[in-house]
Amino acid sequence: MGILSDLFHKVFPTSHPANESDPASAQPSAVPGSAVPVAGEASRPPVDIEAVLAEMQSKNPQQLNWKTSIVDLMKLVGMDSSLASRKQLAQELHFTGDTNDSASMNVWLHRQVMQKIADNGGKLPPGLQS
Repeated sequence: MGILSDLFHKVFPTSHPANESDPASAQPSAVPGSAVPVAGEASRPPVDIEAVLAEMQSKNPQQLNWKTSIVDLMKLVGMDSSLASRKQLAQELHFTGDTNDSASMNVWLHRQVMQKIADNGGKLPPGLQS
């Protein structure tokens, strides 16, 4: 199981279709430039990711900014947020930049993870989905 799959298992219900496929290869939920869902998308129930993560945050003593930080998102869901883990996630998501530039990589990772969550039926707060 990859890091992205592990994250999906923590934010989506176990019965959700996002936990049955490879999230790194997820396709967008609509045809670009239209509101037409991809075939089979209607059967995917949306999951309010903000509510799921807010619930986790309410039980966490640390104030974590999951909306902008991949490190905080990983910490919030109980994952290893070390540089090695983030580099592994970057490899899973086909990051082509310099993994030694952790600031740029982290921004890219957060954007990609949020997009993958949205692609797999996660409802995100405005501004988090590209």
